[in-house]
Amino acid sequence: MSLSSLDEPPNRVITALGLLALVLVWVLDLGTVQPNRIVSGTGYGLFDAAGWFGAVTVSVGLCALMALAILPLRRRYALLGVLLTLALTALPDLLVVFTSAHLPRESPYARTAVGAGFWSLLFLLVLMLIEVVGRLRLGRRGQLGILVVILAGWALLVRQGGLDSLSLMREFESRPDEFLQALRAHLALALGAVAISFVLAFALVLKMMRSEGWRRPVFGVVSFLQTIPSLALFGLLIAPLSALTAAFPVLQGLGIRGIGWAPALLALIAYSLLPMVRNTFVALTEVPEAVIDAGRGMGMTERQLFLQARLPLAMPVIIEGVRITTIQAMGLTAVAALIGAGGFGTFIFQGLGQAAMDLVLLGALPTIGLALAADVVLSALATALQPRPAAVLQHKRTSSG
Repeated sequence: MSLSSLDEPPNRVITALGLLALVLVWVLDLGTVQPNRIVSGTGYGLFDAAGWFGAVTVSVGLCALMALAILPLRRRYALLGVLLTLALTALPDLLVVFTSAHLPRESPYARTAVGAGFWSLLFLLVLMLIEVVGRLRLGRRGQLGILVVILAGWALLVRQGGLDSLSLMREFESRPDEFLQALRAHLALALGAVAISFVLAFALVLKMMRSEGWRRPVFGVVSFLQTIPSLALFGLLIAPLSALTAAFPVLQGLGIRGIGWAPALLALIAYSLLPMVRNTFVALTEVPEAVIDAGRGMGMTERQLFLQARLPLAMPVIIEGVRITTIQAMGLTAVAALIGAGGFGTFIFQGLGQAAMDLVLLGALPTIGLALAADVVLSALATALQPRPAAVLQHKRTSSG
């Protein structure tokens, strides 16, 4: 590749992140060997954990990333993207090398745990990849392709049993049915709350558009609900629901009690209303008036204007509100485990009570993964639904003709 002084200046973000990763991966433990699930065990640094070959490979790789970020090479961000994708795909191999060298085979309860050095390296490499993807201006398909490559590499290693000795994998293998049940409960609560809040928000926005007097009280109520701390709201709903089920025993047959999924669902709906109402209202009321006037001039009725012009143009912003709400609901559903609602929060709080941090990760990592998946899917949907005002009116003109 040729050098060119006209290329972009050195990327200080990647350089700083690479230098920090190089320091942390040498200072912190890469992994830990535990005699059982509770004892913290013995930590191993990069050289002891991965040997001289692994230590040199990691160090040289980070130095190469920093050099590419500094040198004025053509297509350096494309090179950085390829190298970072390969690095993140192969990163779990460090744990395989560590396990094969240090896990005592004679102890059936011994296991390995991921150290702070590995988590730091993973986090900083992801930040560098985000910076590179932003510089390359990859679309959603490109970003999804990179994610699929990395996850496929990790999934292949897991399928081959390379990470079976990890404490996190041991925690999963000891409770696969509980994990699936937690997954179903988590998705049902979060997505159910989002769906119900969307219907409520849409109905409220339609009423607010017809009657301006509704706008201030509706926004006031949903804003007030958002300010109540999540734990306080969960607790406040226990007493009235308990009294309600005591007065109407038939509700207990439906699973509605003072604790469990019912108060959790109501609290999640309450928290979801503000972003849903706000984005839907802004989206529907800020459609360009020129488009609406042009539709009226073409003889469109108010119903046709709403369904064929206003709603299609507002849909990307509405989906953005759904995206924000879904991500928020995925996180808050974990907290709802404190009142017996189930979900991945059950593992988090069990792990905290037992001082088993890998059990905490068994609940935390899937929660993060669900939030990221919701972000990717709904962002892609919002992009796909981006309409053109001219296209909307051209469609009506064609159908009228």
